Amino acid sequence: MRIFGWLLMLAALLFSNGGAQAQMPGMKIFVHAALEAESNDPAPGETVTLALTMRPDTGWHGYWQNPGDAGVGLVLDWKLPPGVTVALPRFPVPDTLIISGFMNYIYEAPHAILVDVTVAPDVAVGTKLPISVDAQWLACTDRVCVPQRGTLSLELVAGKGGAAANKRVQFDSWRAALPVPLDREARYAVNGKAIQVAIPFPAKAELKQPYFFPSTLELFDYVAPQKARRAGDWLVIETQLSPDFKGTPPESIEGLLRVDNGQGLLIKARAGAVPSGGTAVSSNDADASVRATPPLYWLLLAALVGGVLLNIMPCVFPILGLKALALAKAGGDERAARSDALAYTIGVVLSCVVLGGLMLALRAGGQEVGWAFQLQSPAFVLFLLLLMVGVTANLAGLFELRGFEVGHALTRRPGLIGSFWTGVLAALVATPCTGPFMAAALGAALLLPTAIALILFAVLGLGISLPFLLIAYVPALRNRLPKPGAWLVTFRKAMAIPMGLSALALAWLLSRLSGQQGLLIGALSAAAIITVLILRSKNVERFKNSGLAAFALCLMIFSVGVRFLPDLGTQAGAGSPNALGADPFSEARLASLRSSGKPVFVYFTADWCVTCKINETAVLERTDTAKLFADNQIAVLRGDFTRHDPAIARFLNQQQAVGVPLYLYYPKNAEGIKLPQLLTSGMLADAVAK
Repeated sequence: MRIFGWLLMLAALLFSNGGAQAQMPGMKIFVHAALEAESNDPAPGETVTLALTMRPDTGWHGYWQNPGDAGVGLVLDWKLPPGVTVALPRFPVPDTLIISGFMNYIYEAPHAILVDVTVAPDVAVGTKLPISVDAQWLACTDRVCVPQRGTLSLELVAGKGGAAANKRVQFDSWRAALPVPLDREARYAVNGKAIQVAIPFPAKAELKQPYFFPSTLELFDYVAPQKARRAGDWLVIETQLSPDFKGTPPESIEGLLRVDNGQGLLIKARAGAVPSGGTAVSSNDADASVRATPPLYWLLLAALVGGVLLNIMPCVFPILGLKALALAKAGGDERAARSDALAYTIGVVLSCVVLGGLMLALRAGGQEVGWAFQLQSPAFVLFLLLLMVGVTANLAGLFELRGFEVGHALTRRPGLIGSFWTGVLAALVATPCTGPFMAAALGAALLLPTAIALILFAVLGLGISLPFLLIAYVPALRNRLPKPGAWLVTFRKAMAIPMGLSALALAWLLSRLSGQQGLLIGALSAAAIITVLILRSKNVERFKNSGLAAFALCLMIFSVGVRFLPDLGTQAGAGSPNALGADPFSEARLASLRSSGKPVFVYFTADWCVTCKINETAVLERTDTAKLFADNQIAVLRGDFTRHDPAIARFLNQQQAVGVPLYLYYPKNAEGIKLPQLLTSGMLADAVAK
């Protein structure tokens, strides 16, 4: 756990830049908010109603006060002048939406949340009353969620009161969409795993497809079907208790009953007897919108398979060499092989969860980031470069450190720590690689509840380590491993070659992010750290505390290097050559080309994205591809995401892409076509032929 703490501390150092801004500059808003008052001159002692209007873009939605299984409700932080108080917000009747087996309580249409503001009687007429609210809300589609925030303000003046006729008509229409408080108390009862809510409702009153929205949290299983029956002057809604609820049911619960035509009743129910029998009525379950998104078990399988496939990607190959050394050293020792595999798995899974959690936290704070976001940071790339150089030198035999040494028995503590760190390194270098299965799973992780999203990241890590778990726990596979011998020394030194190539690739990436000065800093830092490690290795017996001193010196060297790394901003990589002669991407340029009726191919890449570079070498930089585009007069736009670019990040979110690569083809006067992440020349030709 101490290593886990170091990881978190290092992440905080690398990604902190003075604190999150209240709103990202140029943040794209998908659910638009505004604040207006029914009367701008309320009389002292009176109450005026404010409306927080929300207008979602097409395909986007916001959330009710209880968002359901997923999503985040509206958060309001009011700033009021003296003599003014504000009541709780009142929400209109929501709709239901099921995505991947999770129930969401949402608004897809424009709506208004009403708030009553009271002016104290002793406020003098003519007093200016500035009111503002810092609002945070979540905008989602079926595939992606984007945190939204803004400060909304208006100024009232204490006056004569009253509202203009047009204002009153508008606010009356918004009031009509609000649920009405029921003047009688309801009852509810818990029976095993079932929960029943009995609501006073006249037997002669018309009722079609009722649905109960609980506002009491953590008691109901939101996605469970609801059954409704009428027993005299009672309407009884029956559904399931939340499987996570373990305590004692509360004395009372609250919720909203939606009836026909979107009307609603606010319900407060106390624990008590619920009428039995009655006549069944159709519930609103059939009316709940169900989107064609993969169920959770499919997403978990996609994350697992995506993780397994990462093991055949070039970015992970050097790490597999380290694991091959460890397994070969274990030979047929079952206990050693299993201990090594478990330590490696823990390192991979924890790293994936930490990276995923950081990504979700940054997005929740308003920053538009995607998978592999850490490789857009020059500081993090410098850290990886120094680590890779150190591992390469160790494999080449320049020094021996117990934490890295492959020759220790795996059942001893240093060997297990080495396996753990190998797993951490595998997760860090695997993030630039993506594939079709990963894209589906990680894209869904941006939409699902945080706990479920973290499980997806953990399953991705499990997939990366699964081959080694199988070797460790399946004797038939483990027995095929070669026995330890002198060949291990040669193999170990040979593995320094791919590890060194990875270090060179990171050095090139650092130059793309920070220019020649960054490359020089990386080279000097690497040389200094290698010198420290060699000296520590030669004097380990003479100086008992040399390990701690070496660690402190290495940390200091890294910190100094980070201090002087230049920041090229979004220009990093922007000028890199491309065989297609593509113009830099911008939404305005794309819209201009499409409005002129010209077909357009758009691709998003990054210097740290191995999949991107493979596709570019194998497909996009071929002469036949250039000829295909030229013959069909296809304009090409290229988005370089090597460094974080908010405009590109927003566009990726709109396209429901968790990161790069992304390939889009827009035929003449037609909607765009999203191409697979693993691209072939045939796929391009087929898209152009449509």
